[in-house]
Amino acid sequence: MAAAFASKCSRVGRSLLGGLGKNLSGSLTASNETVCSSFISQQQRTFIQMRTVLKVVDNSGAKKVMCIQALKGKKGARLGDTIVASVKEAHPNGKVKKGKVVYGVVVRAAMQKGRCDGSEVKFDDNAVVLVDKQGQPIGTRVFGPVPHELRKKKHVKILTLAEHIA
Repeated sequence: MAAAFASKCSRVGRSLLGGLGKNLSGSLTASNETVCSSFISQQQRTFIQMRTVLKVVDNSGAKKVMCIQALKGKKGARLGDTIVASVKEAHPNGKVKKGKVVYGVVVRAAMQKGRCDGSEVKFDDNAVVLVDKQGQPIGTRVFGPVPHELRKKKHVKILTLAEHIA
């Protein structure tokens, strides 16, 4: 999608110049592409809301889930919040099957969250760990980095299963 957007930007730059010359057209196209790439890198990162597809980072058997509802706030879910989700992709021999409605805890979110010391944490993707109604993880392993803010949200069991705490 980003490549298609960048090519559209460069086509717009060339079409605006018309017949001014190839040298000028090349320099404007290069500067236009840098503007387009900076726009793409500054996309708005929002809450995890309804119909957001998340990656599952445990060994419960699900690969991807789609958020049905965020259980805490009206806007959506952030790091450490619990969501209700539907399994969209699953491994064939896993504990969780495709189409099942599950609970999950958001362990990685692309939206930045401020920390007490003034720093901010944000991740490249949105990821979730599947849990049961009592909040206990379904899987026995958690892959990838997990923020230590989960301790405040009373998800200590997920932190003990995690490989790396960020």
